[in-house]
Amino acid sequence: MPTRRDLLIGTTAFASAYVAGTMMPLWAQNAPNFGVPTPPVVGFRRMKMGDVEIIALNDGVVRRPLAEEFVRNAPMTQVQEALKAQALPTEFIDIPYTAFLVVAGNRRILMDVGFADNGPSTTGRLAMNLAAAGFKPEDIDTVLISHYHGDHIGGLRNKAGQLSFPKARIFVPAAEHAFWMDDARMNAAPEGARGGFMTARRVFGGLTPEQLTLFTPGGEMAPGVASMAAYGHTPGHTLYTVRSGGQSFIFVADLTNIPQLFARNPDWAVQFDMNAEQARDVRRKVFEMVVKENMLTGGYHFPFPAFGTVSRLGSGFEFKAVA
Repeated sequence: MPTRRDLLIGTTAFASAYVAGTMMPLWAQNAPNFGVPTPPVVGFRRMKMGDVEIIALNDGVVRRPLAEEFVRNAPMTQVQEALKAQALPTEFIDIPYTAFLVVAGNRRILMDVGFADNGPSTTGRLAMNLAAAGFKPEDIDTVLISHYHGDHIGGLRNKAGQLSFPKARIFVPAAEHAFWMDDARMNAAPEGARGGFMTARRVFGGLTPEQLTLFTPGGEMAPGVASMAAYGHTPGHTLYTVRSGGQSFIFVADLTNIPQLFARNPDWAVQFDMNAEQARDVRRKVFEMVVKENMLTGGYHFPFPAFGTVSRLGSGFEFKAVA
């Protein structure tokens, strides 16, 4: 179980990375020093799997300076060496944001939602890419949330408070909801660490039981679509699998942040992991399952098109995006 210290460190790390009262990353203010990241020209990618279609929908990308605290348990020199070995920049990193849409019969199931207009200027592209893929916000009947970090839930409402997917039923992990909606826990947190709690209230406050469903991971969310507990990154972090025609896909959400670092080095802890030890353990177990079952894998912060294959590489794993 996460300790109070673990949760406080993780909550503070996430909240302190953002300008108070917004979903604007602090590092975005310095990003022009390294140039502006270029989002994919075509921000959606389709993948047929059995009787379903899975569509990656990019919400944008943010460039941030590579700071000492980004990897909590590895020296900066080692992190930079890992990036250099892959011909990647060593002074900054680009963090992409990609949600996934599952089209199954008449169902339209969206996994995580991006920022909408609540984030940096290089984000908020999901609605545009959804339209480019041929869908309207009203077409989404189900939204599955992996966890309550603002880059995953902020896009449920625009700045004006309107629901981005007005006809969707929203499913959230009960443990995650209980943590972030706990008033006592929010009030006990340092003022600078309350942003995540406030974002959860802005997004989920006022939703009716017909709009919001709490669930315990481990069951089926829709035919062929199931949930899987992967606690550690947050108290209720949850993954989703899709199976059809003898094939399988897994949305690993934030099981690993950028895979060039945290899949290849699964024991490294990103600063946002609220329980680093638990996150490391579940990361290895899930990747072992993914390799064994040869699952198509999609990650929220994976390089676009954000889905592909995972294989073993030394003592870690390697993600290869689909061509």
